[in-house]
Amino acid sequence: MKLLIKSFCALAVCSLLLSATYAQTQSESKQTAPANTKRADDASAIRAVLDAQVAAWNAGKLEEFMVGYWRSPKLTFFSGGRKLEGWDATLERYRKNYQSEGKEMGKLQFLDLDIQSFGRGAVVRGRFELTMSDGKKPTGLFTLVLRKIKKEWKIIHDHTSTN
Repeated sequence: MKLLIKSFCALAVCSLLLSATYAQTQSESKQTAPANTKRADDASAIRAVLDAQVAAWNAGKLEEFMVGYWRSPKLTFFSGGRKLEGWDATLERYRKNYQSEGKEMGKLQFLDLDIQSFGRGAVVRGRFELTMSDGKKPTGLFTLVLRKIKKEWKIIHDHTSTN
């Protein structure tokens, strides 16, 4: 009889441990699944912003390209040892470097993208490559900081370096 009681107690303890482990696993998966889904949704939305920029650039439409940027005097753009502030200044830089006389925009690609979102913010690291009409391919690295503003992802800081 004692053996039967001990066996029953051991079985009850194992059952309780299994139930607690299962409940904890279910609770953890409920907590991480929505976060993972949100990050995946954010990454898709951010990728769509970048894809729209590439399409606009390749169509020669700088104003459409600039839609991905925060239209604010607080937007920052770092490149070539220079710091620019403001959406207008960033647009003028692009115009001067890619649309002024004797310049061309080339065909843009973003490569090796790494998108990390966190709350209403995100960081994107990657490489850009331009293919020019003469076959040259200027390239470089970039880091973008994005913020979700009025349900839209916008670049609030761009740090680009060229090779």
